[in-house]
Amino acid sequence: MSVIEPFHGYGLGLRRTHYADFLETEVPVDFVEVISENYMVEGGKPLRILEEIRARHPVILHGVSMSVGSAQGLDEDYLDRLAALARRIDPLWVSDHLCWTRTSAHNSHDLLPLPLTGEALDVVCANIDRAQEKLGRAMLFENPSSYLTFPEDEMSEWAFLSEMARRTGCYLLLDVNNVYVSAQNHGFSASEYIAGLPLDRVRQIHLAGHTPATEERSLVIDTHDREVCDEVWDLFREVTALMGPVATMIERDDAIPPLPELLHELDRARMIVAAEDRPRSA
Repeated sequence: MSVIEPFHGYGLGLRRTHYADFLETEVPVDFVEVISENYMVEGGKPLRILEEIRARHPVILHGVSMSVGSAQGLDEDYLDRLAALARRIDPLWVSDHLCWTRTSAHNSHDLLPLPLTGEALDVVCANIDRAQEKLGRAMLFENPSSYLTFPEDEMSEWAFLSEMARRTGCYLLLDVNNVYVSAQNHGFSASEYIAGLPLDRVRQIHLAGHTPATEERSLVIDTHDREVCDEVWDLFREVTALMGPVATMIERDDAIPPLPELLHELDRARMIVAAEDRPRSA
């Protein structure tokens, strides 16, 4: 399987609200990430805009519907359309999530959790092998946020991800906010999660906001609709101290603010990495 070389830069998720900014101005980012499914078509205005932006910035294709946890295997039509988009855009890399979204008869359009068992690991690895074979490249897979666990679980999520990467040769997209959300919901140590990952396989980091728990609702909800909180920044600082610079982006999917607000958050990520990296360079 192909090797994904490290890419040290700072980017944003490209959303329709900011198309004009990227087309008409010089936006100070090193890459953009797009939701693959929004562009898996043969033509149309969004695809033309993406091609224009691709001429200025490296693009990451980030999927939400591959469903590598599906026991029925992957949708071959989906893989064909994703492969066609990858050939057209020549992305920096292609990523998706460790989850399942569909059965043979129904697509939930949600990132549903998997039991952390050896049987589920076999299914996931077989599906990742098929996807990487179809695309002709290694992929990245993101750790999900979760709100429940299964009594059948046989291992931690970080152990599952580690073995998945070892067996398939895939790489990891580390969503720091998702680690924090899941740690809060399930009572494990976010630091232990990070320390248990093969950090040499991490090629990208997501930073996002979430909705805190309340007196009425004990769960922390991964909503991507607000600024990154201080606790997630602290966890990002911890990750950076362990692994140094890595491609990092701010992810906002709802209540999307003007572009300068997101760029201000991205500058905070730059400053944290610069502060942590300074002793390494001395």
